[in-house]
Amino acid sequence: MLLTKPSTQKIQGVDIYYEHYDNPGKTTLVLIHGFLSSSFCYRKIIPLLKDEFNIIAIDLPPFGQSEKSQTFIYTYRNMAMVVIDLIEQLSISEAILVGHSMGGQISLYAVKERPDLFKKVVLLCSSGYLKRSPRSLVFGSHIPYFYLYIKRWLSKQGVLKNLRNVVYDSTLIDQEMIDGYLKPFLDDQIFRALARLIRHREGDLTPDDLKKIETPSLLIWGEEDRIVPVQIGKRLHQDLPDSTFYSLQHTGHLVPEENPDYVSDRIAEFVLT
Repeated sequence: MLLTKPSTQKIQGVDIYYEHYDNPGKTTLVLIHGFLSSSFCYRKIIPLLKDEFNIIAIDLPPFGQSEKSQTFIYTYRNMAMVVIDLIEQLSISEAILVGHSMGGQISLYAVKERPDLFKKVVLLCSSGYLKRSPRSLVFGSHIPYFYLYIKRWLSKQGVLKNLRNVVYDSTLIDQEMIDGYLKPFLDDQIFRALARLIRHREGDLTPDDLKKIETPSLLIWGEEDRIVPVQIGKRLHQDLPDSTFYSLQHTGHLVPEENPDYVSDRIAEFVLT
């Protein structure tokens, strides 16, 4: 297993950053992060899975080190198509999607669009059943300098407060974690792109859409998740025809950080059997 040089690929006119932990001949895991996050969120499970799998960790636009485009249309479907196009450009077939939070929903969009390309899907505290942004917010996103309100709101929240909200045990939060989640927001262009995401996001897949997805799905949830409550996971489990559900006590929303050993074990078990 080798980490190839971190790469950038032009997809749909946008520079997409990804890391490839090259393991020829092994099943490919495609890791998709959530809202306000990046591939950094998988830093603890990658070392546990890298010997068994070929791993690609993607920074969705406008997050992480991917381009903060001012022309890309930030719908979930378009972000799913970025994932699909990248995987096809890398000549990978029958990959396994692993999505955390918003990344789980984007993974479901990708599976719905191309069930032939993805053999299985893993949902880690995936978003579910969210509607489109309220009309007032969509309207507000057109106001000049709206991005400054987003910046101010996120700055007021602060990365430490946000991290405390997504983990059950706040003692897990260290300076490396703070710096890793803060880094993408040092580029002001992300706030302009977030305004576009608020405007474009079409909402999560409907129950009818979910019931048509036959791809085997593994769902892992934190029972103390305050962002996407465990009830959402149980509902997704009911709506996805071929799904397996696990929940973890004393665990919040950031399951890849909070319980990397358990999560990596369940992923390996699910994929290899």
